Amino acid sequence: MRHTLYWTLMNEEFGEARAASLHTDLTLSSLGSVTAAEAFRQGIEPRDIWIAVCDSMGVPESRRLGKEKPRSRPF
Repeated sequence: MRHTLYWTLMNEEFGEARAASLHTDLTLSSLGSVTAAEAFRQGIEPRDIWIAVCDSMGVPESRRLGKEKPRSRPF
């Protein structure tokens, strides 16, 4: 997972303002009691950070891959 996908998933799940707040304020015990921002600085993989955020916030498995995008209709 890339950093940009992490932010896409965060913003889709929590909204931009809350995602930014969770990124800097939520302590992730499964990553050694650091915030997501600190985890990124430590070099922890974005996928592992996303999973830790999901676990901490109770995001169901069905939403961890992002929202399903509507398909465009062929002309």
